[in-house]
Amino acid sequence: MNSGKRMMPIAFAGILLSGVTVDLIGKPTAFAAVSQPTVSETAHFGPLQRMSVEKVEPQSPALAKQARSAVIMEPATGKVLFAKNEHTRMPMASITKIMTMLLVMEAVDSGQLKLTDRVRASDYAASMGGSQIFLEPGEEMTVQDLMKGIAMASANDACVALAEHLSGTVDNFVMRMNARAASLGMKDTHFANCNGLPAANHYSSAYDIALMTRALLEHPQITTWTSVYSDYLRKESARPLWLVNTNKLVRFYDGLDGMKTGYTSEAKYCLSATAKKHGMRMIAVVLGEPKPTVRNGEVTSMLNWAFAQYEFRSLYKRGDIVGQCPVKGGRERVVAGMVNAPVGAILERGQNAAIEKTVVWNEVRSPIKKGDRIGTLNVKVSDRWVGHYPVFAVRDVEKATLMYRVGRAFQSFFSFGKTP
Repeated sequence: MNSGKRMMPIAFAGILLSGVTVDLIGKPTAFAAVSQPTVSETAHFGPLQRMSVEKVEPQSPALAKQARSAVIMEPATGKVLFAKNEHTRMPMASITKIMTMLLVMEAVDSGQLKLTDRVRASDYAASMGGSQIFLEPGEEMTVQDLMKGIAMASANDACVALAEHLSGTVDNFVMRMNARAASLGMKDTHFANCNGLPAANHYSSAYDIALMTRALLEHPQITTWTSVYSDYLRKESARPLWLVNTNKLVRFYDGLDGMKTGYTSEAKYCLSATAKKHGMRMIAVVLGEPKPTVRNGEVTSMLNWAFAQYEFRSLYKRGDIVGQCPVKGGRERVVAGMVNAPVGAILERGQNAAIEKTVVWNEVRSPIKKGDRIGTLNVKVSDRWVGHYPVFAVRDVEKATLMYRVGRAFQSFFSFGKTP
């Protein structure tokens, strides 16, 4: 009995000298991958980090027969449900303005701009031809009204005014457009201007357009403009302007709330459309259609097919906790991990598929900053991996100092054997 008591200080000293920070009670610190229901939703968590996904291979339907290029994408997962020449580089006309609107909305979200800020039109902005809101040189208009002019009336002059306001010159703004395209993985896109007027070396693909449409949808404010069929600018002034949306489907297709039309003699009739039904959103893109009526009819058929064929099974919302990641050398032994994009699975309607969710944690050492990537959430449907989503730390974890480790070891030692 006495020899046992003499051994306790020796054992405790060994613990302190070794700097061990493990649980002295003897419980294993192994963490299995977690698969749990949704937790409360949190705010947007830093720059959106996209998961990698696989293309769905359904039976090829007879869609977009007259389009030169087309794609249907489910934006929550990024899955392509139908594609035709989706990576072919083509002129995109005013669909260009999706990227212009995206950069403006990101500037608003970052605090660089406010929707109420007033923008002065330069002589160059006012000189734009084609679709416009007839800005006069020196005229001031709010960011919100300029965005309304772009979203509804495809205003070339409004694009230039905002580009110059944000970046000083259109050339500088176009550099930002191309940089943002690269960050979104738009490998078949190059911008030469901010409004889509004919220019050399200005092209995109149906798939890339779906990617930037998907990114713009991360800003819900945008559909408050793109979904409106008609409205006024300068309503109370001597120069009122009645706007009519160039995307007629917002009036005639139930649930359609965007996004952007385009036309030039080279690009023909183009459209990136987005609609929401049955709790699921779809993006349909067509390029090179021969007539606006054909374009609208083929997009309608594409959306009808997608909504009839598929359903979205939500697994996690943005901000949901997906598990606890072990942390080495920290003041806390674990940190919660969350996804910062919706996680779900696209299934054929009526499909009773098994869905498996697993988390693979990185080897994480303190200190950790909130927002650091700490693991990957993998989603499998019927034995096929369909999505890999980054997981991020929800809070900081400080590095444990020597004194903190000593104190924790001391506390653990003297709690040994005590019943809770």
